Amino acid sequence: MRVDLHTHSTASDGTDPPARVIRRAGAAGLHVVALTDHDTLAGHAEARRALPPGLALLAGMELSCRLGGRSVHMLAYAIDPGNTELATECAAIVEGRLSRARRMVEALRALGVGITWAQVEALAGGGVVGRPHIARAMTAAGAISRPEQAFTPEWIGAGGRAYVSRYAPDPARAIALIRRAGGVAVLAHPGAVSRGEKLSDQAIAGLAAAGMAGLEVAHPDHDHAERERLGALATSLGLVPTGGSDDHGSLTGYRIGQELTTPQAYERLMSLSSG
Repeated sequence: MRVDLHTHSTASDGTDPPARVIRRAGAAGLHVVALTDHDTLAGHAEARRALPPGLALLAGMELSCRLGGRSVHMLAYAIDPGNTELATECAAIVEGRLSRARRMVEALRALGVGITWAQVEALAGGGVVGRPHIARAMTAAGAISRPEQAFTPEWIGAGGRAYVSRYAPDPARAIALIRRAGGVAVLAHPGAVSRGEKLSDQAIAGLAAAGMAGLEVAHPDHDHAERERLGALATSLGLVPTGGSDDHGSLTGYRIGQELTTPQAYERLMSLSSG
């Protein structure tokens, strides 16, 4: 069984509509795929309609959090889409994203970057606006040659000249919300140094004590040594080691299915949900 538990669509900052993400998942030989757009479940209905025989869709999202001034992403699986408490929190996060993005565009324009809010909105296509949309607008304007160059101190990387912080819940609160919605929480890309999101073992242990169920071990940003370290940490804390491609379509080179969760880990993770 081939299981990819981390993908994105145009419902947030991926480049492919949910139906196309599902078609690519089927073409990659997956048996289970989780659509985990940032702070929204908006793409799930379209994704379900596109499911081919033999492919199951796991309801999920990637919830934006903040711990000690640092960005933390919490993957939520098997959540009840009708849970109003989680929906209200997601709405607050999305509003914070929108306000932050507008202010970033204003800051970039003050720095001489010829982009507009209308361009960023058009790139988002009605989905949750994120920094990748701004990066794509900057690329189209010729300010940078590749979107990833935007995520530096020069531009909109953490602490950068045009960076703006935003509202995000503490990850322990996010874990509690996910659990009350019947789901399970998994810490996304915990060893991604390039993102500025790497957490200490002590911080991860604190999240495990707060009810977190798993740790994303297999991720494109984790090298072999980091996977070994995180796998051992997951074992010591009783966490489920998961894997996912974190596919964003053309932004990440269409890598869906390149990182996987083992069948045993997937079954264990699902056994911990109450949804």
